[in-house]
Amino acid sequence: MSHGHAKPLPPSLREWAERVVGPLSAVQDASHPRASSRVWDVTGSRGRRFFIKQSASASFYERETFGYQSAVPALGFGRAPRLVESDARQLALLLTAVPGTPVSRLTLPGPEHRSAHRQFGALLRRLHGTDKMPGAGRREARTALERLADDAETHLARATDLMSESRRALVRRAADHVRKLTDLLAPAHIHGDAQERNALWTGPALPGQRTPGQQAPGQRTPGQQAPVRQAPRQASGRQAPGQLAVIDFERSRYAPAVQDFVRLACGPWQGRDDLRAAFFHGYGRPLTDAERQALPCLAALDAASCLAYGPDHGEHDVTARGLRTLARLENGAWGTFV
Repeated sequence: MSHGHAKPLPPSLREWAERVVGPLSAVQDASHPRASSRVWDVTGSRGRRFFIKQSASASFYERETFGYQSAVPALGFGRAPRLVESDARQLALLLTAVPGTPVSRLTLPGPEHRSAHRQFGALLRRLHGTDKMPGAGRREARTALERLADDAETHLARATDLMSESRRALVRRAADHVRKLTDLLAPAHIHGDAQERNALWTGPALPGQRTPGQQAPGQRTPGQQAPVRQAPRQASGRQAPGQLAVIDFERSRYAPAVQDFVRLACGPWQGRDDLRAAFFHGYGRPLTDAERQALPCLAALDAASCLAYGPDHGEHDVTARGLRTLARLENGAWGTFV
């Protein structure tokens, strides 16, 4: 792990987990390197691996438990962790482990990288489940978008020196345009943090080099089994196709489906039209005209959020994403997001 001190599993959480799965033979801190992250990789006496996650807030706990109970089962066996038990008093979730290594930590050959994004698209389409959207969910999705646009001013006020007047004007224009698109965007049960670090790949790969903000090689992601070192692609012979699983649903909620494409458009899709095309091939439909308009606007709002949050919390990768996104938009590269 990349943080300085391992977080011990509280006795109350251990006692709770052992009532469900029996005695724990091994416990390892698997938290992200931030104070609010509290996750443990645990092994039962029969060798089964689980993750204990203590949510940072009641809202995260409620979102994640609701997501696991209502939408995540649609992804299918082995494509996401399964919720074994939850404890509202301790804001705790007990999850099964799924195999794989975050795509963000792998150097995938082109075909495998495209396959990973194609599967990511297919899984998010299942999660979104727009055909079964309840009326309350549709109303919540509409409200979520309006709140996102309204939050722009708060983020601009916190971003201070990182936001020039021209960038502030750009973000405000984006917020205004998003409000006009509210009724035109398809609602969905979104993942809320759809990016390569929350997509686990099992299959042919080359161990990748870390970039700032990515996990250290020994650090595990909540819901992830210990990664197996992948063998390099052989010069001859065919590799079996890999499989993708999705983790970390604490930001899952009802919102426009297009919001789940923002972090991918601001990250791995930059300069990789093939990955974007593979994703939407898996998703099963292209962006609508309203979504094509909304995506770069949502990217601008995400950038303002990044610059409000990243510097105050030492999240340099988040800050860098915000600055990178605004630079692309300032240079007129709106069309590169779609």
